[in-house]
Amino acid sequence: MAKTARTGSSTLQTARQSHAPYDLSAAKRPTNVSINADLLAKAKDLGVNLSQTLEDGLKVRVSEERRRRWLEENKSAFAACNEHFEKYGLWSDGFRMF
Repeated sequence: MAKTARTGSSTLQTARQSHAPYDLSAAKRPTNVSINADLLAKAKDLGVNLSQTLEDGLKVRVSEERRRRWLEENKSAFAACNEHFEKYGLWSDGFRMF
């Protein structure tokens, strides 16, 4: 039974990895950042994990930026689809009951 639990956990981790916007298994790397001194002091007083907070914020920002760029790169395709549907309608138009 423990073997199944490990396999399930591994499967879940693989699923998470495949949907992540970056390599979850990559090593952590130390870096220097500049932060407002008062904000840093308050965060430390409150026990805020700075590394995790930065990583969480970067995950969101990277996902947002990738989405924005994807939408921009595919803007003409969306316009072409919309133009096609406006001109010819949807295949299901005759079947809708609303």
